[in-house]
Amino acid sequence: MALKRVEWSACGCHPVSMTARTPTDRLPARRVAPGFSPAADRGTGGPLLTPAGSAALETAIRFASHATAPATLRAYRADWAHFQAWCRQAGFQPLPAAPETVGAYLASLAGVFSPRTIRRRLAAIGKAHRSGDWPWNAGHRAIQGPLQGVLRTQHRSVRKPVAVRRALLMDLLATCDLSPRGRRDRALLLVGFAGGLRRSELVGLQVEDLTPMAHGLQLGIRASKTDQTGEGAVIGLARGQRPETCPVRALESWMDVARRGVGPLFRKVEASGRIGSTGLHPDAVRQILRRRGEMAGVAPEILDRLTPHGLRSGFITEAYLGGVREEEIRRHVRHRDPRSTRGYIELLDLVVDSPAGKVGL
Repeated sequence: MALKRVEWSACGCHPVSMTARTPTDRLPARRVAPGFSPAADRGTGGPLLTPAGSAALETAIRFASHATAPATLRAYRADWAHFQAWCRQAGFQPLPAAPETVGAYLASLAGVFSPRTIRRRLAAIGKAHRSGDWPWNAGHRAIQGPLQGVLRTQHRSVRKPVAVRRALLMDLLATCDLSPRGRRDRALLLVGFAGGLRRSELVGLQVEDLTPMAHGLQLGIRASKTDQTGEGAVIGLARGQRPETCPVRALESWMDVARRGVGPLFRKVEASGRIGSTGLHPDAVRQILRRRGEMAGVAPEILDRLTPHGLRSGFITEAYLGGVREEEIRRHVRHRDPRSTRGYIELLDLVVDSPAGKVGL
């Protein structure tokens, strides 16, 4: 019995090794593009690539590494690792996986993970197979049967992230002192909120992405979840009405101590107060929110639902209730599909326009 570990390639586009619990001679051969022999460069036959051909192939691989957003790749890698671990424990072969194996895995997720997570894990398994040219049919009845059954009987209450409204934001900001870490966290919270930024956008900001203006600054966003081609976007951050909640002033305070003219805007800060040269990992935003929430004495049931997305949804909530037009909000948070913004608004209108508030109670 052969046993190897499957890992993603450096670009995250395909598995570089395969796990098998059956003899290797029983595994289907990997298909190769016509006219190209993987063994050609090893002198075992087939046409040798010219320097121009090698350069073209390397260029294609480099571009392929940017075909999927980094956050999506991280999620896929984690999902694939979870599927591998389950297969090892259950005695199944993960690659190529039989449809019945995938169906059994999906059934094991019932009542533990949200429907969204279950669908994403299926997508990750499919990506591993397609990227390695293994047979894959997500519509197979052995996969779709368990999947639909799990989704339709999923009664687990999904704990939605809490929106960081203005009052909660003020509580978090109150824990930020004038130390380097306190200044960084204040700037990160305010820029994340006022910019309606995703966590990947927030930690991806570079100092050179800031352009000072007369009444605030322009913020250049290089790429995001809905901008996988890297076209970029520019939004404006106006100076706040109060010094303690002004995102521009908070950024200036942080940059005064960071003393960096280029590179990551938000950097690691050691316990000693020393500011590092590397940027924050996306999960650091969640950790900062959690730490500030604990310091502010946030209730446990709220603390457990405090996520980076709460800054974005909190901004949308406050902006709409403050009279900002839906179209302005959509442009600022860069929703490509108007239905994404409308989803937030409709939830708010359920309360704001509720008939229950118009019967004199």
